[in-house]
Amino acid sequence: QVQLVESGGGLVQAGGSLRLSCAASGRPFGSYAVAWFHQAPGKEREFVTVISWTGDSTAYADSVKGRFTISRESGKNTVYLQMNSLKPEDTAVYYCAARTYYGRNYYASLVEEYRYWGQGTQVTVSS
Repeated sequence: QVQLVESGGGLVQAGGSLRLSCAASGRPFGSYAVAWFHQAPGKEREFVTVISWTGDSTAYADSVKGRFTISRESGKNTVYLQMNSLKPEDTAVYYCAARTYYGRNYYASLVEEYRYWGQGTQVTVSS
């Protein structure tokens, strides 16, 4: 079992930045791909970005490319989401999620593909 806890959300003006953290406990985190999703009120939970367990492969939704960066520290059970140039449409609850995978198949963008989830952290971007 892996337990995930997000932190770092808050209120920021448009154009500002936030860094979210996803801390894991339980089984070693190093063998999992970790993703961030977000969910705005009244909308489906959507994929934002994912990182491989080695940290050398990443993928992003088109809406955040060039603005958001996912990373993980070697030897630490923490994954980060650096969010720059924030827009009001980025307002949502942000969730981190983890899944095991084999070979190079780290990429997964569907909610049902992830087994472990955090409780979410609210990000609000004011205009």
